[in-house]
Parts: sequence; structure tokens; C-alpha cells
Amino acid sequence: MRQYICDEVTKTLATMQRLADDESISVTVEQVARRCCDALQAGQKILFAGNGGSAADAQHLAGELVSRLNFDRPGLAAFALTTDTSVLTAIGNDYGYEKLFARQVNAVGVAGDVLIAISTSGRSPNILRALEEGRRKGLVTVGLTGKAGGEMPPLCDYCIRVPASETPKIQECHIVLGHIICGLIECELFHGD
Repeated sequence: MRQYICDEVTKTLATMQRLADDESISVTVEQVARRCCDALQAGQKILFAGNGGSAADAQHLAGELVSRLNFDRPGLAAFALTTDTSVLTAIGNDYGYEKLFARQVNAVGVAGDVLIAISTSGRSPNILRALEEGRRKGLVTVGLTGKAGGEMPPLCDYCIRVPASETPKIQECHIVLGHIICGLIECELFHGD
């Protein structure tokens, strides 16, 4: 057991180091944070979507923006499209699981909003449909995915591909990157330390 723990921590450290060393990821993260700030300052909102662990990340990051991350400040307009069971089950039943997020983007997304779609594989059909709908409606589309990227990159204005292939390692990086984006937004909008 102890060896497994050490091996997993070592793999996480190596993945995080690759993430830190990839200048293109840093540039993209900064661009995403700036676009989020622009949207929020213009009275727009940030929408998050994901499945499974990525759904939990979507909710987590929306919570960081609505509540707070590092310091007290006014709440920011952010919503996870993963939380309303009545909406989710109605869409799943009436239109199919692939339309789970696209239907919500259609209903509440407006041009200038930011859609942050999370899929470790980049192949989740409901995430891909949400990005397509976001593009159609003029939202800024952001993808968080793994090394392979799947089908996400061409559907995204900004696609952050974590340098890992294992789902747990990708998810660990996604939450770190999400926290960084939220922290950048807070600092930019509220000049925190």
C-alpha cells in the first residue's frame, strides 16, 4: 500500500511539473482568465459542464466564483449545468443524454458568455454538443481535456490539454488549473493580493 501511495504522488508531481513547464498552457490559461474577466465585466456569465468527476469539478469551480476563492468580494455570475436534477432528467428523457448540456446552453447561454466544458477524454458526446451549441450562439468556448484532446480542440476557442493520459492525473490538473483561473479572475476584478 505504501508503495502505491508513493508511486501515485510521484506520478502527480511529474504531471504537475510537465504542466508548469508547458508555456503554451500558461498562455492559454491567462487568455481564458482574461476572457472570463471581460465577460463578467460586461454583465455576462460563466457556464460549466462536465460528467462524473468533471461534473464535480464544474460545480466546485462555479462555487469558487459565486462564493469566494482567496478573499471576500462580491459574488460572480457562474453556473454549473450539472446540478438541476429536474432539468437534467427531463432533457435526458425527452431529448437524449447527448443533448443534456446543449439544451441548457441553448436556453440560458447568450453571446459573450463563457462556456467551460470539461472532459478528460475530449470525446464525451454531451460535452461536444454543448460546445457546438455554444459556438452557434456566440459563446466563448473553453475546453479542459487530456493530452489526446479527442474531438474537443476544433470546437473550442481555447483548449487546455493537460499533459497526461490517465484520467485521475488529468482531473487533478483540471482542478489546479480551475483554481488558477478563478484566482486570476479574482485578482484582476478585485485587485486582491
